[in-house]
Amino acid sequence: MNSKEIIENVFWVGAQDFKRRLFDSLVPTPDGTSYNAYLIKGSQKTVLIDTVDPTMSEVLLQNLVSLNITKIDFIISNHAEQDHSGSIPFLLRQYPEAKVVTNEKCKDQLTHLLNINPEKIITIKDNETLDLGNFTLRFIFAPWVHWPETMFTYLQEPNILFSCDFLGSHFASTDIFSKDLDEILPQFKLYYAEIMMPYRAQIKSHLQKLDTIKPAIIAPSHGPIHLLPSRPISAYKQWASDNVKNETVLMYVSMHGSTEKMANHLLSELTRQGIKVHLFELSSTDIGKLASALVDAGSLIFGGPTVVNGLHPLLAYAAYLVSMLKPKARLITMFGSYGWAQKMQEQLLNILSSTKAEVIPGVFCKGCPNNESMQALSNLATEISHRHKSFGQESF
Repeated sequence: MNSKEIIENVFWVGAQDFKRRLFDSLVPTPDGTSYNAYLIKGSQKTVLIDTVDPTMSEVLLQNLVSLNITKIDFIISNHAEQDHSGSIPFLLRQYPEAKVVTNEKCKDQLTHLLNINPEKIITIKDNETLDLGNFTLRFIFAPWVHWPETMFTYLQEPNILFSCDFLGSHFASTDIFSKDLDEILPQFKLYYAEIMMPYRAQIKSHLQKLDTIKPAIIAPSHGPIHLLPSRPISAYKQWASDNVKNETVLMYVSMHGSTEKMANHLLSELTRQGIKVHLFELSSTDIGKLASALVDAGSLIFGGPTVVNGLHPLLAYAAYLVSMLKPKARLITMFGSYGWAQKMQEQLLNILSSTKAEVIPGVFCKGCPNNESMQALSNLATEISHRHKSFGQESF
């Protein structure tokens, strides 16, 4: 796809990857992704902000050639991960006079990940500026969204924030601009859930920086450019806040039907109590949809049979995913069936030991659930409902 002008002398020169379906061998990308690189033609200096995945280096080069770019003075590296920085070595061969501009932590990463000569790298400090003649860039450190060396690059005069992964989305499209977040909301929320959610505290801090500069345009490194930034910023504020919704994520797996009966009963009881339930049968679950459902949920429920005296592997995987993504749910509980002995609860809580949610004692039955087990599940649903009502939920 050809380069596109954002404003006069500021261009998108990245690449659209319509075929990519998995990122980092983990993150589903059902709509592909984009690798956004940006060119700024200043009156004195020409700058490239970020590059593209190494598989798309030639696409980036062709976009630069189409703009008659014969010299690049600086390549800004906001983030050392290869989907952003991986084409820097290639570009340094094409534009040998270029220098890489980044922070000290990113310099260390670039030299180790990509074997870039340290002498080619200029390091800057937080809030330092770079004069391009008629434009000025300011560098804003933004650690842990989502690596420790991440930073934003802010084009001060036209008020454009190049936000790297922050406020991005895995979404490939011939239209690089977004005026309506609803058009990309599922992809935008999925990106937040799987990449940003573990860093809610840092996100809150970085959102305060955005409140100060009030960018007119936000240009992330993945997904469409936000021409109306207030909505995506508001979404991040809600998701990163401590507010939860009257929703629960019920994830379960069943081997011979007993746990499934318990899951269906609990689903019915929770729904009757007015709680929205996101139900995931783990043997056929889309992990991306599960991650998105975790963002707002007030409670998480795990259900499964006992396998070799412990957790079913699919339930263990789901629990590890929750532990890694660190959602803000206030409550955790569980249920399941066993044959002769079980350590499911012990093993599950061990995986979830880093979460801050309160644990409500679960319901477990030997073999097929009986009336007593079903009543215990009904009581559990009532307890969850009472606790949800005390949260003071806010909707987005």
